[in-house]
Amino acid sequence: MSDSKEILTLAVEIGDVLLRNGGEIYRVEDTILHILDAYGLAEYDVYVLSNGIFASANEQKEDACSIVRHVPLGDVHLGRIAAVNQLSREISAGTCSVSNAWERLNACKAIPVQSPFVQEICCGIGCACFCSIFGGGPPDAFFSFVLGFFLQYLRLHQQAHGTSKFLTNIIGSAFLTASSLTLMRLGLPVLHDKIVIGSIVPLLPGIALTTSIRDLFGGDYLSGAIHLLDALLTAMCIALGVGMVMIGYRDLMGGAILP
Repeated sequence: MSDSKEILTLAVEIGDVLLRNGGEIYRVEDTILHILDAYGLAEYDVYVLSNGIFASANEQKEDACSIVRHVPLGDVHLGRIAAVNQLSREISAGTCSVSNAWERLNACKAIPVQSPFVQEICCGIGCACFCSIFGGGPPDAFFSFVLGFFLQYLRLHQQAHGTSKFLTNIIGSAFLTASSLTLMRLGLPVLHDKIVIGSIVPLLPGIALTTSIRDLFGGDYLSGAIHLLDALLTAMCIALGVGMVMIGYRDLMGGAILP
């Protein structure tokens, strides 16, 4: 039987992978508790926030241990979440030893993300579809696809250089707005507002907002407030990027009304 420290570390590491890749707070906490129970630890306690995990076990025994783990907010990776969920089910069923669980967990961590080109193509397709949903025509959808492609390229480039997410949102939304206005000024038969609306969807904090509502309804007020603040700040940055370009365009054109 592995010692308490190793089991607690394994459980927290599994929770870390879930939380880091977009898992919900209550699911992360429930998963850690089930793993500790499956491996026979006693008197354990787990507290999970949106960016941290606090766990302890065997508090009244000589081998008492505790772990505090900081988990920065990251991008969603459903493939890793699904793989770790399957691992946790096997642990709860008693069919996976600690050593085997570590090997499986490392394999889950190694699940790659899609290549940059695939992400850019998918982002472009999504932007084109949203543009059509919001009333854009075929030309608008085409340019939304192109702008969505370059938007994802810009996001990946800035992410690789460690640029703040908020600054990325400002730059990205400003790029989309400036590009749509440029297309309109070139005399192309496009609706610049539909292009902006469709192309800006990948920047919207939909997951953060829905997660915050779920956490608040579940009683996790601190985690809910953190996600809600993240969603509001993201939305503010998007509005700032769009607004700066719109105001600058209006002033440069002598107060002309946008068509």
